[in-house]
Amino acid sequence: MALLGVRMVLDTFKQALDKVKGVQVKSYGQLCSIARALDVVGDRWTLLIVRELLIGGALRFGEVQRGLPGIATNLLTQRLRDLETNGVVAREPAPGTPGTPTYRLTERGRALDGVLRELLKWGAPTVPDAPSDAIFQMHWLSQPARFLLADHRPDEPPIVIRFGTFDDGFDLTAADGTITVDPCQRDVSPLAGVTGPGPVLVALLQGAMPLPAAIAQGVDVTGDAAALTRVLPAPQASTNVPGQYS
Repeated sequence: MALLGVRMVLDTFKQALDKVKGVQVKSYGQLCSIARALDVVGDRWTLLIVRELLIGGALRFGEVQRGLPGIATNLLTQRLRDLETNGVVAREPAPGTPGTPTYRLTERGRALDGVLRELLKWGAPTVPDAPSDAIFQMHWLSQPARFLLADHRPDEPPIVIRFGTFDDGFDLTAADGTITVDPCQRDVSPLAGVTGPGPVLVALLQGAMPLPAAIAQGVDVTGDAAALTRVLPAPQASTNVPGQYS
């Protein structure tokens, strides 16, 4: 009898789980483009998944997950599935690894770059007030770097500055008056390398802290430190400088 009771409980649980799996994603049900957009990307973690794919390009599941500390595996699976269903993400076989997919943004997914850029600007004033134990990963800084830094010496030869490492970082290129960021490239020899505490690096890139002060607070620059002066903004009077995003 006890075994029969356990089986009945398991069957009931399975039926309830099957019903949950079959439920449609909740919708605001409004004839409004904002509401319709939030139907697709308004769930927790979704836009951060988009952030990871904007930064890294085509990524394996584990690579996406490493950039999202705290997300449960099953939740990431569901979010990726929903994004694929809605035409935001495409799943493709990984080169040279049969059976292992990669995920990349579709053209519609890449169009969210502007949305994240505006969120970045809007959220910038709150960064200095983040909790002291807030997690920081260097590659997240690549998105602010795209908009905060500029090539102030466009007549000089192109340079590459590496922030972080291959495991967590990005290459910033200054050339002909433009700034580009890419995942770290093994065939590139950077003129300078930068590592350090997240809050100090954020302040440095925002122009809220001069380079000597940032170095004194733990930023480490290898190679040609003067290369950084080509791209850093002039120091501002406040750490809250979202208007510097152009």
